[in-house]
Amino acid sequence: MAEIGEVAAMEAGVSYECPIKQVDVTVPKTDDPTIPVLTFRMWVLGLSSCIVLSFVNQFFWYRSQPLIISSISAQIAVVPIGHFMAKKITKRVFLKGSRWEFTLNPGPFNVKEHVLITIFANSGAGTVYATHILTAVKLLYKRNLTFIPALLVMITTQVLGFGWAGLFRKFLVEPGEMWWPSNLVQVSLFRALHEKEKRPKGGTTRTQFFLIVFICSFTYYVAPGYLINMLTSFSWVCWLAPKSILVQQLGSGLEGLGIGSIGLDWSTISSYLGSPLASPWFATANVALGFCLVMYVMTPATYWRNVYNAKNFPLYSEKLFMSNGSRYNILSIIDSNFHLSKEQYVKSGPLNMSTFFAMTYGLGFATLSATIVHVALFNGSELWKQTKGAFGEKKMDIHTWLMKKYKSVPNWWFFVILVVNIAAIIFACEYYNDILQLPWWGVLLACAIAFFFTLPIGIITATTNQTPGLNIVTEYVMGYMYPGRPVANMCFKVYGYISMTQALTFLADFKLGHYMKIPPRSMFMAQVSFDSFTVSRLIIPLYIKVNS
Repeated sequence: MAEIGEVAAMEAGVSYECPIKQVDVTVPKTDDPTIPVLTFRMWVLGLSSCIVLSFVNQFFWYRSQPLIISSISAQIAVVPIGHFMAKKITKRVFLKGSRWEFTLNPGPFNVKEHVLITIFANSGAGTVYATHILTAVKLLYKRNLTFIPALLVMITTQVLGFGWAGLFRKFLVEPGEMWWPSNLVQVSLFRALHEKEKRPKGGTTRTQFFLIVFICSFTYYVAPGYLINMLTSFSWVCWLAPKSILVQQLGSGLEGLGIGSIGLDWSTISSYLGSPLASPWFATANVALGFCLVMYVMTPATYWRNVYNAKNFPLYSEKLFMSNGSRYNILSIIDSNFHLSKEQYVKSGPLNMSTFFAMTYGLGFATLSATIVHVALFNGSELWKQTKGAFGEKKMDIHTWLMKKYKSVPNWWFFVILVVNIAAIIFACEYYNDILQLPWWGVLLACAIAFFFTLPIGIITATTNQTPGLNIVTEYVMGYMYPGRPVANMCFKVYGYISMTQALTFLADFKLGHYMKIPPRSMFMAQVSFDSFTVSRLIIPLYIKVNS
């Protein structure tokens, strides 16, 4: 492994100490450029992980209790398979002596292969956000949605963010201050699974510690996850007066304020923050303080003061209601042209939301405003320095210096992907306008909003592990500019919100590759291959959905 010493780093004008302490003690300051990356094992295990996880998670996403298998499962499972393939696959060299010489088994299963396999698995682990459009059109509005426009919408929403993710690498990947806390968890796991260590006297190695935590966490989760599901939310306060509405509102952990409720399920514990173990303390404390302020001060005060007749509706619900508290029939206000019927809307009355649901919408607008102000005040000068540094020499940290040994990916590659995707989106929305309803200018506006917020929200994500969303502001903008078209609003929301989220996902993968010293062009090839493979990985669950 090639390693640069502190003296050599100073002579090269490189900062040996990382600006973030957690990165300095977690990420190795070594690299071996001779390690093979794009191997036969990587493609087989990576594509297989992507296929299995994407199909299972997408297929079971329609259940009331979805079955979700995370990429961690594949990340751990491929290790013994990779070592087995390294032992059993032939080491024969094909086309020996020519420029196309290759082998199916270049040596031991290595960490760089493992990183790319995990990125493939992570890409397939999540569901596709655009399925909300398919579900609403097919099940809610009872309209026929053919296969081609559905497939175009799903593919373009998954790939669009990649087009401008590469343009923000200099701001969100290369600087040491942009450390992406969740990636450090992955780096620690990779090191535990691949590095050989001598057991310190009276201590444990990384691998031993991982196995201890793995067994303990599995044992702990069995109880609330499978054996005793009631431990997911243990609302003992409700037992004191089971027939009292007030007590249920105060004590229920699922439909109320959750006062006194205890959750032992890890998914419940981490639901409001993501993974608290991967987030810095100041972010955890900030979120907890805001949660208590909204949940236990603002919401109760608004509800029990009966602001906007709040007591006519549940304290906590994501459903829509009529003024008398009954459920709102959405289909009654949609005409045969798939548009909002103003006459019927006036007859049915305005939509009403629960107190907590309305509060979350208001806070969504406040969050985006705060994001822009926060980044301008706390990161404005650093952004300016990075912008100027893009056109001149600047001092690099050790990891950026090590990555300079590899060929970088030119920006025009990302521009091509971006232009092709926008063209495909405009074609789909214009050609199938009777269903999708979104005009061409709506596509461009959605892309502009997502592009504008990618940098400030990316900074927040890269430093706090928290990601504000654009799902609320995009609904409002399109509802104001193009009212009465429900599917157009959903399409605009998907392209404006999920494309930014996808861009941040790709940037997080770039940073993981940066930490693990994956050649940028190998990383690009793997990610583009996944984007192209999106077609095949979505065909089966999409076909089942559209034709069910």
